[in-house]
Amino acid sequence: MDDGDVLRITPRIAVPMREIELSYARSGGPGGQNVNKVASKAVLRFNLGASSALPPAARLHALTRLSSRLTRDGALVLSSDAYRDQPRNRAAVLERLRELLAGAVAVPKRRRPTRPSRAARERRLTDKRQHGERKRERGRRDDD
Repeated sequence: MDDGDVLRITPRIAVPMREIELSYARSGGPGGQNVNKVASKAVLRFNLGASSALPPAARLHALTRLSSRLTRDGALVLSSDAYRDQPRNRAAVLERLRELLAGAVAVPKRRRPTRPSRAARERRLTDKRQHGERKRERGRRDDD
């Protein structure tokens, strides 16, 4: 997941761990006496707006795609309390940051407009005719 002191986002983009602020808090919910003693919840804070790890184009793309998740100062705050121990919550929150940033900096494929083939158009029209004929046959019949 992380190569020592960097978090690899894509093969070309890596965020230094010094730009990621990790803190720990007491996790809520059931858990007996353990929950009151151990700070196992991992809280991650990453200032996306001020990060020097992302190329300017990728940073702008990520800022627009993650704008609803950012604080006023441009920081992304994530937390994980899925596990009862701190190291697994730390790994989980770092993985979530990696997935979010990888998805945000990925440039979507450009759509090429296509047209249906002549055979596809003819199939569609034939199906429409058959459907209309079927519905017409369901109508009232005249008894001669």
